Amino acid sequence: MRDWTDRFLDKIRDGHGGCWEWTGHIKPNGYGQVRVGGRKFNAHRFSYEALRAPIPEGLVIDHLCRNRRCVNPDHLEPVTHRTNILRGTGPAACNARRTHCVRGHRFDTANTYVAPSGARQCRACRTVRQHAQLERQGVTRAPACQRRSLATAATGQAVRRDPRR
Repeated sequence: MRDWTDRFLDKIRDGHGGCWEWTGHIKPNGYGQVRVGGRKFNAHRFSYEALRAPIPEGLVIDHLCRNRRCVNPDHLEPVTHRTNILRGTGPAACNARRTHCVRGHRFDTANTYVAPSGARQCRACRTVRQHAQLERQGVTRAPACQRRSLATAATGQAVRRDPRR
């Protein structure tokens, strides 16, 4: 019976940019899979642990080459899940890299509102949206310096309230 190293190396071919492309089983998510000792492993993780070092607890393997089939340990790096996501090309990574809103306002400390969901919003655009919504609802407000209570507006003089109420 052949050793696992021979079987593993038989399923690798040279790819573009120095990648070692996995030619064995490819899962639907695009990552290679290898079976060793009756157990299934992701091929890139197996390659890193067999040829480099154990993957530290809490870290994932990032493909620096962006090729999911690559098992070259020189192209693999253990990083946090957050770092792996932000290095990618998905929506979270693209939004995190944005420096300006769609209307050109800069995302900086003073102009950025972080919603409870964690999404960033431009404060300038948010204010415009809120005023437009109030206008659509027919709500108008006078500036604070011109506001008076209803009692004052009706009689022309301030009404004193009983402090014991």
